[in-house]
Amino acid sequence: MVRDSYSFSGDKKVMHPQRNSKTGLSCKMVLQAVGKVLRKSKTKPNGKKPPAEEKKQYLEPEFTKVRVVDFDLKELVVLPREIDLNEWLASNTTTFFNLINLQYSTISEFCTGEICQAMTACNTIYYWYDEKGKKTKCTAPQYVDFVMSLCQKLVTDEEIFPTKYGKEFPNSFESLVKKICRYLFHVLAHLYWAHFKETVALELQGHLNTLYAHFIVFVREFNLVDPKETCIMDDLSEILCTPAPLPALTPAPSATAPSPSSQNHVTER
Repeated sequence: MVRDSYSFSGDKKVMHPQRNSKTGLSCKMVLQAVGKVLRKSKTKPNGKKPPAEEKKQYLEPEFTKVRVVDFDLKELVVLPREIDLNEWLASNTTTFFNLINLQYSTISEFCTGEICQAMTACNTIYYWYDEKGKKTKCTAPQYVDFVMSLCQKLVTDEEIFPTKYGKEFPNSFESLVKKICRYLFHVLAHLYWAHFKETVALELQGHLNTLYAHFIVFVREFNLVDPKETCIMDDLSEILCTPAPLPALTPAPSATAPSPSSQNHVTER
């Protein structure tokens, strides 16, 4: 299981985001850092609503270049020859659930029902569907709580994510993994769209970028999320998931044989 390559120092599994931040920055300090920008984004001086297409700060090179690791993430997601596919999917899905839950918890105090009245990402609003298929529009923190509660219920169910030797995975396992990954993508997309300013103020954009790129490479490798679902973030995905070009090699200086005169030269003292 690839687990701790870019986890937060001293972190613990966070099953439900807590409202008391332990990042070292108070709520007041972060709001002061981003409040001016947030106020400008709500209305223009003439009172008109801003255009629907807002500038995507997370696409600016100064932010996309910040990563926690600098190697090809493709190597982390390829199925090892000696590992069962379902075991690999279970291990990685559980890890992504824990890490995305943890990442969201760092800004959860800024994701309130008043600020995020709907679960949005780009121009998309996500609605929650309960077990009976009833469609519900809810605030972003409610939606995320539904997602994390459902994911925790599934990954801790021994009948779905077995941990004991010899226990078989159910026939519905792959479809449930796809469901989890689709919901986790919604949370990541919301983090970038609605809370990237706070993430930058907390200096956690490197963790978010690395986590997002790792997740996208993983779901693409095993076709776990429909591309129509992730296309709203394709601009960011192409930037973060494209391996950085290898640095140009500097040719070694050619060795020059010393001339006979320099070999025979003796300095007299």
